[in-house]
Amino acid sequence: MLRAEGLGYSVGGLPLLEDLDFTIGPGAPSLLIGPNGAGKSTLLRLLHRLLPPSAGMVVSKGIGRQAMLFQKPVLLRRSVAQNIAHALSLAGIDDARRIPVALEEVGLPHLAHRPARLLSGGEQQRVALARALALEPDILFLDEPTASLDPAATRAVEGILARAAARGVKVVMTTHDLHQARRLAGEILLLHRGRLVEQAPAETFFSQPQSAEARAFLRGDILE
Repeated sequence: MLRAEGLGYSVGGLPLLEDLDFTIGPGAPSLLIGPNGAGKSTLLRLLHRLLPPSAGMVVSKGIGRQAMLFQKPVLLRRSVAQNIAHALSLAGIDDARRIPVALEEVGLPHLAHRPARLLSGGEQQRVALARALALEPDILFLDEPTASLDPAATRAVEGILARAAARGVKVVMTTHDLHQARRLAGEILLLHRGRLVEQAPAETFFSQPQSAEARAFLRGDILE
């Protein structure tokens, strides 16, 4: 579905990601984890083609539309419904029926006409999710979407993602929260110092980590 081949990214000659080779297939969510500075966010942007790779390539197969969600949602000074309508318009989609469907998905149909920027942080993130899901993406990239949310808002977002994944949307997400990774992940990709250290089904990763880095990370040790 999505494959990295010798993928690398450098800034000013400094490599942030090096020689990544892996495949992400359909199914349950794939979560990118690792210590701060490991390259998780950069990798997500490369996979979504927001950044051009310095080396290698990203190969996609069977993927139509993609969408991405960031830690802090960027919303227009418009109503909730108008934010979604704008995203549909930019994508060349003329189907206003998707707006109430998307808002129902995220549990916010009653806020359709509220100013989006006046909502709570959790509600704003769900609006951003509705905006992405209205595009009916095959794959949804998320960069620590719950990092600044309280536990209740975090669980609400996780529920939306789990339901989207269950109906076939491929979720690829970064997180620093191992508890969240346990709850959501079908597979884990562990990054360290710009390299892929381990990729495994979530159950295997958490019960039988194969690399010394994975074992140390799960213990909470600082990776050198």
